[in-house]
Amino acid sequence: MNKNSNIFQNSILGLQHLLAMYSGAVAVPLLIGTALNFTQEQMTYLISIDIFMCGIATFLQLFKNKYFGIGLPVILGCAVQAVEPLKMIGKNFDINTMYGAIIVAGIFVLLISGVFSKIRILFPSVVTGSLITVIGLTLVPVAIQNIGGGNSNSNNFGNPTNLLLGFITILTIILVQRFAKKFIKSIAVLIGILVGTLSSNIFGMVNLSPISEAKWIHLPQLFYFGTPKFEWSSSLTMIIIAIVSLVESTGVYFAISDLTKTKLSSSDLKRGYRSEGLAQIFGGLFNTFPYTTFSQNIGLMEISGIKSKKPLYFSAGFLVVLGLLPKAGAVATIIPTPVLGGAMLVMFTMISVQGIKMLSKIDFSNDGNLLTVALSIGLGLGVTIYPNIFSQLPTSFQLFFGNGIVIASFTSAILNLIFNGIKKE
Repeated sequence: MNKNSNIFQNSILGLQHLLAMYSGAVAVPLLIGTALNFTQEQMTYLISIDIFMCGIATFLQLFKNKYFGIGLPVILGCAVQAVEPLKMIGKNFDINTMYGAIIVAGIFVLLISGVFSKIRILFPSVVTGSLITVIGLTLVPVAIQNIGGGNSNSNNFGNPTNLLLGFITILTIILVQRFAKKFIKSIAVLIGILVGTLSSNIFGMVNLSPISEAKWIHLPQLFYFGTPKFEWSSSLTMIIIAIVSLVESTGVYFAISDLTKTKLSSSDLKRGYRSEGLAQIFGGLFNTFPYTTFSQNIGLMEISGIKSKKPLYFSAGFLVVLGLLPKAGAVATIIPTPVLGGAMLVMFTMISVQGIKMLSKIDFSNDGNLLTVALSIGLGLGVTIYPNIFSQLPTSFQLFFGNGIVIASFTSAILNLIFNGIKKE
């Protein structure tokens, strides 16, 4: 394979990774901007620079050096678990307090990165396998909702056309995986999205207006919405969310290290956490959001079989360019929701499969391991379905324990300590 061919293939694989995370990345600014009544101009800035910062945050993780960067094939995006807390801070205080809290949380992550990396012994395979399984399973309802049209309260939800497009996308991915060879097989998800989008055009579901309405160029601006303000309860709330993100990221790190057969040391984890802390600080300074390692791309690596960092460098570069060129970035927004849902379903279920593969190495003749996995997955999924089970508790407890991934993390870690104690695998 010549050099130009290799570059082309890595760029296409990078584009596939970008499309896999794009909807999740833009969902956060859309949800928060809508809730806080942003103008169209403010929303345009928010989405564009958010995508730009996703690229910068990804570069921070990919470039492994003495101070930061985990060096695994990862991609970073907005922390979805931060949406509700940020909306609450923005409404109860103001947007500048929201960004002040993000900066404080980023500094906190930088300061505790060394300490947090030392507790990796609390995350053996029985813990990380349970966590990754829960991460995948908790994402599946999002994919199903998107296949139905996105808004489950809409009268159009579950429209036969939406279901057909989701099925076409999934079927295309299956056929490519079954009959294609080598490179074509590795971009099955991208081909599925393209076929699904072209099929959507037949039903008039591809709207090109976002491309024509978007600006050609948009530069990042420090303190775009004003100087950050600092308020203790808001900062504490975002620190809690930052800890939640670190727990989730730890599971993702170990899942990817398992896929790539890479051993992770405490120093690796510390550099990874530092990168996320830096990304959060930049998010606050440029008035975007906290960033964390995305889990959906694990499924994509599992499907494609490509576990190199090279495609992720292209993804990060594309994200930076798309963030600076809103008109180019808008191209990815024309993909219909049911098509994205079909692709997401394949990838999210593959995340769970990766977790199950990790759990397959566990000694289940040990009743403690059996109970650890059963309870952590059961509680994680239960809280995901009914997060309001903690509605009678103080707000800070709701923010922390109303997340199924967090519940699964703590349950599996604590039960593993009870049954197995602290020991290296």
